[in-house]
Amino acid sequence: MDKNQGDSHKKIPWWQLTLIGVGCTIGTGFFLGSALAIKQGGPAAIFTFLLAAAGTYIVYDALARMTAEHPEKGSFRTYAKKAYGRWAGFSTGWVYWTSELLIMGSQLTALAIFSKYWFPGMPLWLLSAIFGVLGIGVIITGVSGFERFENIFAVVKTAAIVMFIIIAVLAVTGTLDGGRPERTFEWSGEGLFPAGVTGLWAALIYAFYAFGGIEVMGIMANELKEPKEAPKSGKVMLVLLAVIYVASLGLAVFLVSWDKFNPDESPFITALAKYDLAFVPHVFNGALIIGGFSTMVASLYAITTILSTLAEDKDAPAFFAKTGKRGVPYHALVLTITGLIASIVVALLLPEKVYEYLTTAAGLMLLYTWIFILFSYNKLMELPGIAKIKRWMGFLLIAAAVSGTLLDGSSRIGFFISLLFLVVIALVAFLMRKKWEEEPS
Repeated sequence: MDKNQGDSHKKIPWWQLTLIGVGCTIGTGFFLGSALAIKQGGPAAIFTFLLAAAGTYIVYDALARMTAEHPEKGSFRTYAKKAYGRWAGFSTGWVYWTSELLIMGSQLTALAIFSKYWFPGMPLWLLSAIFGVLGIGVIITGVSGFERFENIFAVVKTAAIVMFIIIAVLAVTGTLDGGRPERTFEWSGEGLFPAGVTGLWAALIYAFYAFGGIEVMGIMANELKEPKEAPKSGKVMLVLLAVIYVASLGLAVFLVSWDKFNPDESPFITALAKYDLAFVPHVFNGALIIGGFSTMVASLYAITTILSTLAEDKDAPAFFAKTGKRGVPYHALVLTITGLIASIVVALLLPEKVYEYLTTAAGLMLLYTWIFILFSYNKLMELPGIAKIKRWMGFLLIAAAVSGTLLDGSSRIGFFISLLFLVVIALVAFLMRKKWEEEPS
């Protein structure tokens, strides 16, 4: 995780970064969040995943091209600082750290809830703690260990989705016991868009959540044998995800009426519930756990690395930059663990809706980080005309996802909480400005 560690261990090929990207991305945001998208927007919500894939690719491509031109350990945070100064690097780093910490707390709580399916007698706090310890164990193995684990997770999660696609195709063709499914919607405007344009607009945020994780790919791009191949890694990863996301959700909507989905159950379990397949709930419960765990580990790796680079730039106490064996910044990891424990406690103690608002806010803060990536890209790189058009398309898609949260009551509260977090971090950055001016250049 430090520079020496990065130089000493074997660099990775582009296809391995693609696998890591899949491992960092497919998680509860897709396995559960997709049900929310369909509930909000109806059958046509599956097309929001194509829009989100396009927006995600534009942001990742910008980040990857900056990495290829100027490989930096701090990734998007360092580019923000280069582009706009100390305040931008400080703000972007702490916005990302805070948002991922809150998201990890919710992920660990979700993992505990999923595990109760198999271990109903175990308390939530104990299951959360077990997954937290396992995640820390992966991080302590260093960069190479993290890469290996994410590769395995990527294969398992992709295999689970492909398995659903195969079973769903058999169901659609009438091969499975239970016969062909009845038509679940009409191919008319009202059938595809039962909630209208506003419903689709509100659903877009959940599609973007399903692609969260490209920041980790940006950080890991520094480990490539050829940094200039970073854009190719992202393109292959996002095409793969877009295809399997749309194919699997399209089949799910074909098998079951869109209004039967609910946020407490994976749409894949809902879609196959009428068929006598006793193994399906177990397989997808396992996929949910693996998906949530791998994205939690990816977030743990990313924010520990970001905290270390903040310390190196004196935007956090200097001892957070110190590293131990395998290049792991242990002091930074200890602070992350402390914050993670606090986040789990908050998740378990606060009423469900209140914590849902906090995690929605944290997800929105991730998109604010993506917006800053696009700003930095324009400032640091010479962009041809087509790149400028793509950049503006990225802005519009992210803006649509963020503004769509104002159309839903629960998401709306999360939107205003996210603004509050931004104001607090901006205020701290403003107060730090005088201290920065006094530091020797």
